[in-house]
Amino acid sequence: MADDKEKKEEVLDLLSEKPKPSRRERQRQEAAKVQTVDDKKKAALDLGIEEDQPKKTSVRKTENSGKDILPSISNRLEDKADPDFVKTPAPVEDSADDSEDSTDDSSDEGEVDGNVISIKPPIIVSDLAEKMGKMAFEIMADLIKLEVFVAPTQAIEPEIAEKVCEAHGFIFEREKRAKGGGVHKEEEVFEEPEPEVEEREEQLAYRAPIITFMGHVDHGKTSLLDFIRESRVAKGEAGGITQHVGAYSVQHGDRSITFLDTPGHAIFSKMRSRGADVTDIVVVVVAADDGIMPQTEEAIKHAKAAGKTIIVAINKIDLPAADPMRVMTQLMEHELVPSEMGGDTECIKVSAQTGDGIDELLELMALQAEVLELRANPKANVRASVIEASVKAGRGATAKVIVENGTLKKGKPFICGPFAGKVKDMIDDQGNSVNEAGPSTPVEVLGFAELPNVGDSLVEMDSDRVAKKLSEERLVERRKDRLVQPKKSRLEDMLQTVSGTGKAKLNLILRSDVQGTAEAIKNAIMEIESEKVEANFIIAGAGAINESDVLMASSADAIILGFNVKVDGKAVKAAKAEGVQVKLYSIVYELIDQVKESMLGMLDPEVRETVIGRASVKQVFKVNKGRAAGCIIKSGKVTRSAHARVVRGKQPVFDGKMSTLRRHQDEVDEVKQGIECGIRLGSFDEYEEGDVIECYTLDKIDQTL
Repeated sequence: MADDKEKKEEVLDLLSEKPKPSRRERQRQEAAKVQTVDDKKKAALDLGIEEDQPKKTSVRKTENSGKDILPSISNRLEDKADPDFVKTPAPVEDSADDSEDSTDDSSDEGEVDGNVISIKPPIIVSDLAEKMGKMAFEIMADLIKLEVFVAPTQAIEPEIAEKVCEAHGFIFEREKRAKGGGVHKEEEVFEEPEPEVEEREEQLAYRAPIITFMGHVDHGKTSLLDFIRESRVAKGEAGGITQHVGAYSVQHGDRSITFLDTPGHAIFSKMRSRGADVTDIVVVVVAADDGIMPQTEEAIKHAKAAGKTIIVAINKIDLPAADPMRVMTQLMEHELVPSEMGGDTECIKVSAQTGDGIDELLELMALQAEVLELRANPKANVRASVIEASVKAGRGATAKVIVENGTLKKGKPFICGPFAGKVKDMIDDQGNSVNEAGPSTPVEVLGFAELPNVGDSLVEMDSDRVAKKLSEERLVERRKDRLVQPKKSRLEDMLQTVSGTGKAKLNLILRSDVQGTAEAIKNAIMEIESEKVEANFIIAGAGAINESDVLMASSADAIILGFNVKVDGKAVKAAKAEGVQVKLYSIVYELIDQVKESMLGMLDPEVRETVIGRASVKQVFKVNKGRAAGCIIKSGKVTRSAHARVVRGKQPVFDGKMSTLRRHQDEVDEVKQGIECGIRLGSFDEYEEGDVIECYTLDKIDQTL
């Protein structure tokens, strides 16, 4: 029966007026019936949801918190009996409590106001689903229908998000992100704490006075301090002269006094200037038998420029040649009128050998300190001044500092110039380790990352991190300053190089025991005036001479100068292998003199020409080996060992050594004025009558700077 039915349908098709579909149309219909992979994905994600009806989620919100919770398994199983278990009613307005909660939850990225969703780009699929109260896979199903294939953690375009929200009954609003928001990290600003200008009266406490001894070299400054401290520092110094800044603390009665001892040699001008800056009272020491000297005048100028109180100590009154009255008269020439002569400058006659006048000097210093009312805040942020710096074996970079304000303690981070550090240990002038140092206390601080510069301020920081960050910023700025635009070549410089008139350079590497001495020696050498030679310091700093210094000197063809330092064992071997000259000194003026001699040794002696005689050619003769000139000496004399030139019409035509000087048939060494002779110069044969033969000598004269 079925076959008959099919035959009837075929007969009806043949009789029907409807045309039979073509082959291409039949292929399209068959292809439409075949499900693609995308169609299968859509069917799997739809989960039986009818396209015409709004989708329903099985996730519901709690009344109090507004958070989404899943229903129990039993409810899910019961809902499966209903084919519409995924359908959701049209969105309704939330209660006032729900709207407040949702607003608080989404205040950072977006806001849901009724049916309005506001989100800042980028729009993440999972975030959009959360704002809409949907599951992420539901939003992904809608996106697949729009032919957008993304993961829950990926972003979609605002136009696509608007279509998805519209399909679920929401209104999408795109919120603009603030310019630069969420992109640029706010930069932290690290600054050094500023010193407090006005301190509270209740926070201030009396501090020890800082007193600096200044004066000319060998006038007895250190000897006076030795007597006060009951020590023997002067005897241990090379050459008997001070070459560093010393800081000491002395107890006088119930009060302590901090003393600074400055060098008196001419090259230590900057050291004396720094001593005057950090001090409260300046004691100018003048030898009674020597009077006021150049460095004494300089010390007085430094003290006046810093506005410090000046006390004059007239030392060496025990010597037979002492003349204190002459010293007082010289002081008046420098506007320092002694109190004995009606002025306001205190002058004390003392002797470092016998101790005369020392007690009176101490009493006067204590009285002046009381008049000045020196006070500081021991609880303020620490500030200290670096008066000397050095590199010591086993300790690294260290610095002598005097605390100006606050209390310096172990373990505190600090910044000193461009370098950060942390106080590892503090050593007083007696060599003892201390845990803290108050105002006006001199201590040696250990814990510097690099050797600080003399004169820098040590400032306590809040933390290691802040100190290191500020140090990095300062080091970057210092590096930028060094990387300045290189000097362009000038025609004058090129001409000097070509003509050989440029200055010769003496390359030096200087190592000293302390930074301040290295700076003073460098300045003294650079001040040597010379138009022909100049000193060029490759390295000038504190520390022992090491192998790196030797290799640097070898590559730069430099001389290594060591002042009160040792040479490492490896450096000794390297110096012998590289042929580098290393010179060690313990007295500063010997070093300066040696450098001057080295600069002179670089200069080649000047060669000066001195004409000793002239001869006129009267006749030319043929000889066995060429031609000779018959001459008569017109002026001076002609010697066989001298140089000679042939001048024709004021134009020299030959210059060379004299090979033959004959008188008749005999060889002679010298022919004087008015005598005839035969002359032959080297291989020159082109003599003419009337030529002039000049005889001259070349003298070498040592140059001066």
